[in-house]
Amino acid sequence: MSDTMEPQPSKPTVGEWYADPQGVTFEVVTVDDEDGSIGVQYFDGTLEELDADAWSEMQFKHVDPPEDWSGSLDMEREDYGVDLDEERHELWANPLDRLEQ
Repeated sequence: MSDTMEPQPSKPTVGEWYADPQGVTFEVVTVDDEDGSIGVQYFDGTLEELDADAWSEMQFKHVDPPEDWSGSLDMEREDYGVDLDEERHELWANPLDRLEQ
């Protein structure tokens, strides 16, 4: 028996982000235990289906999700319709203010 053990491939988890050996990141969007398929979506929105054997052979590593959540939306930061850097709490309505109207 060898003293060195091969690292176990991480089991794909829906909603988790991974990177391939080239550093390309993707999110696992489906795992079908019946047919062994794993659906992934890349940051640009491209969908791909991998089989369990391909997943086991690749050296995917778990990574944090990207900070820029717009990836596949093909939007510029200015197009979000909100100012992500400024809190606009003064515009928030209090639903209790309308209770007695």
